[in-house]
Amino acid sequence: MATHAVEAVDLVKTYPAGRKNPPLRALDGLTVSVPEGIVLGLLGPNGAGKSTTVKILTTLSRADSGSATVAGYDVNREQDKVRHAIGYVPQKSSSDPMATGLENLVLSGRVYGLSRTQAVQRARELLGSFDLDGDRTVKTYSGGMQRKLDVALGLVHRPRVLFLDEPTTGLDPEARADLWNEVLRLSGQEGLTVLLTTHYLEEADRLAGQLAIVDHGKIVAEGTPEALKSALRGDSVHVELVEPDTDGTVRALIGQLPGIGEIVVEGNTLRARVDRGATAVPAVLGVLEDKAIPVVAVTVSRPSLDDVYLQHTGRSFKVAEAAA
Repeated sequence: MATHAVEAVDLVKTYPAGRKNPPLRALDGLTVSVPEGIVLGLLGPNGAGKSTTVKILTTLSRADSGSATVAGYDVNREQDKVRHAIGYVPQKSSSDPMATGLENLVLSGRVYGLSRTQAVQRARELLGSFDLDGDRTVKTYSGGMQRKLDVALGLVHRPRVLFLDEPTTGLDPEARADLWNEVLRLSGQEGLTVLLTTHYLEEADRLAGQLAIVDHGKIVAEGTPEALKSALRGDSVHVELVEPDTDGTVRALIGQLPGIGEIVVEGNTLRARVDRGATAVPAVLGVLEDKAIPVVAVTVSRPSLDDVYLQHTGRSFKVAEAAA
């Protein structure tokens, strides 16, 4: 028995150059492990290497070097065993829109070797669990219902590990929250191991029992969301300026104040780590007022996952997403 549901060590993957693009090193020595029965969130902006990691772990691609096992099986030497041990929900829906929900699930069950009776029984069980009308064609489903069906398709054969690649992209807040509850149920009540890729900070914070932050093809931080946030001492101060700090004046002024560090300026926004937000905010406002530097707003908050990302990558998640 494997001690971890998923283990990857020093994965490297480079995509060759195209006519207009240079070679792309998507993974640069990525190492990650997923204990059984938890939700592990791979958090990073688009282009960080999350989907490439999932493709390698689900046998859809091969790494240039490194090793990986899923459910105890080697992803290169035991591909068939890996595929029967996992469920995979890609970013784009894999269901047939012209077929009913029941027909989609039964077909998937038959592909995985279930008898027709077993496939129908399992399909009806999943339709009930996800509160879906199996007699309706999928094209009449809402976006949230279609994503629920996609997850159900990944569960037909009772996998040991479920891969969810950006499962809530494009969903409205209500549908997203609904799918979150289903993922938590699968992990909490059924003990399923889930590897989830996401670029939503709130989603990672809500779902992940363990979190791995991916940046430029590497894991730069790992731990529970709460532990990662708690490791950042003090508070976070955000200063929104009327004009960008193009000459570094604001950075220099605030940097001279006691108890302030890790200053990052991005456009009109300055962010800083402070020992105590209650005393830092009046000091920040005072020094900017003395120099007649107009401010739109100053806020103070406890550390967030965005602060964790900033700490380990040197840029905010919003800026990383925009660059991607």
